[in-house]
Amino acid sequence: MESIEKLITNLNKLPGIGIKTAQRLAYHMIAMPDESITALAESILEAKRRIHFCPVCGNYTENELCEICSNPKRNSETLCVVKDARDVGFMERMREYNGKYHVLGGVLSPMDGIGPDKLRIKELVERIRTEHVKEVILATNPDVEGEATASYIAKLLKDEPVRVTRIAHGIPIGGNLEFVDEMTLFKAMENRRDMV
Repeated sequence: MESIEKLITNLNKLPGIGIKTAQRLAYHMIAMPDESITALAESILEAKRRIHFCPVCGNYTENELCEICSNPKRNSETLCVVKDARDVGFMERMREYNGKYHVLGGVLSPMDGIGPDKLRIKELVERIRTEHVKEVILATNPDVEGEATASYIAKLLKDEPVRVTRIAHGIPIGGNLEFVDEMTLFKAMENRRDMV
């Protein structure tokens, strides 16, 4: 059946959706009542139409500015730099950070043709200068591209009057040394701290 194969193919394009999951979702959607599938389709279209990037930080928003940029209680002297807007949500889950964010829109990846000019790095420097930021926390992923991006930004900001920090990496809470790879263990040792 051509229509169900097309649906499976499109669902399979979503991140984290393998072919088996795409098949299950497709057959489930076909079995849904018309009003439920219409509501699902309309909610997807409405979200796509209404949500855009905040012009200040690059986070997702339905308003002129995102909730974080428009919140006067947030500490504007601290900027947490993340890869994409989804990362803002991940960081907010800890409920401990009260600063603001800057979304790069990706990471440096020369193999994919992504250089500094394709990221929101110039905007970051401008924000540091105009918003009187005192600390920049680099919170890109601890992979090759994330580390390269963090190093590039740190070097770029070395002459700016701002403290540049990097989130620590290491063994997760509840982790077991038996299952930790060498690089994670190395980072855990490198980022160790005093207990007393």
